[in-house]
Amino acid sequence: MSGSATLNPDSLASVLRVREVWLISIGHGMTHWYTATFYLLLPLIGSELGLSYVQIGFIMTVQHVVGAASNLPAGLLVDRYSRKGLMMAASLFWVGFPYLLMGFTTTYWVLLACVTLVSVGNNIWHPTAISTLADRYPASRGLTLSIHGMGGNVGEALAPLVVGALLAFFTWREVVMINVVPGIFASLLILAMLGALPAPGSRRDETATTRGTAARSWADQWSGMVALLRNRAMVLVCTSAAFRTMTQAALLTFLPLYLTRDLGYSLAFTGACLFALQAAGFAASPVAGWMSDRMGRARIVAGSMLASALVIALMLAVPGSALFVVCIALLGFFLYAVRAVLQAWMLDSTPRRDAGAAVGIMFSTQAIGAGIAPLLAGWVADTWGLFAVFHFLAGTIVLANLFVFLMPRDMFARPAGRP
Repeated sequence: MSGSATLNPDSLASVLRVREVWLISIGHGMTHWYTATFYLLLPLIGSELGLSYVQIGFIMTVQHVVGAASNLPAGLLVDRYSRKGLMMAASLFWVGFPYLLMGFTTTYWVLLACVTLVSVGNNIWHPTAISTLADRYPASRGLTLSIHGMGGNVGEALAPLVVGALLAFFTWREVVMINVVPGIFASLLILAMLGALPAPGSRRDETATTRGTAARSWADQWSGMVALLRNRAMVLVCTSAAFRTMTQAALLTFLPLYLTRDLGYSLAFTGACLFALQAAGFAASPVAGWMSDRMGRARIVAGSMLASALVIALMLAVPGSALFVVCIALLGFFLYAVRAVLQAWMLDSTPRRDAGAAVGIMFSTQAIGAGIAPLLAGWVADTWGLFAVFHFLAGTIVLANLFVFLMPRDMFARPAGRP
């Protein structure tokens, strides 16, 4: 179904009826399913291999550094070639398969190699899916990308519950092998139903698709990317997103460790807490996206980040209490609400033909932030204890908010969805 030509941008129901939006969102959910599974398994893997907090943090650092290196080439490929469905199916398979290898590893370095492979596959997905959806539904960009982000929240929410239950019957090695099956199934489903999905803005016939996409020279693409890097609005949005991702990456890495090691919660209860974090984000994402299409991106981004900082401050005041667990859900609500809105805001400021490269740049900066955060947080935890990581989280989310207020004034007044 062709997006912008048939979609009524003011109708939520019309977005929800589009098959390709839901299929791509389900695929996005699977990429996050694997990431969430790994976060929950990290305490078990770390204990079995005798890893320090710095070594655990370094695993995530490697994953995100590889992501930073692979996002830019992936973005350029997305802008150049037309088979978006095929690229998404290949990406999803590439994310899931290394977990099968991980189930056989007994050494730290092989584990790092598997994480590296996962990261490359994962970072082909986002430039492909996000640029395709944003271009096909420009008037409801915030809502459409929020539904895509909501798929990621569902994957991250359900994985801890399912994997936590499986761990009651299987070892972590058996779980990662079982976990390969849904990813392969989703990959085949996307390949069958969206394998011929053409490039954004191209016609359905093969000749027009090839002429409109592949004919662009590499020199022209690099020139476009350099122009993106000189775009102040895009750079500031990407920097803000990087600090927000630092908060998220450190939280997802060390919250399970804090709940299991310092508070003594079971893996099942820890999985339930992570479910609450993601379920709240699931609820917030479409609301924030829909509001940003009507109220503008700036208000939603600034308000959500400020609320995240206040929730973390409350968590610092009530360690180990029932209110602390409630705050986990509140933090998920505000922290994840802004993710897709930042993506839409960035694409509002970039040319249509460079959308893939723009998403690649954004996810590269986020990957750099996410790569640094677990390592720094691991050092904080080794030096001052696990709870000190939450002070680190407060600092990163405040910095994310500060960059929002440095945006050019016209980006605050510009209608959403207008590049």
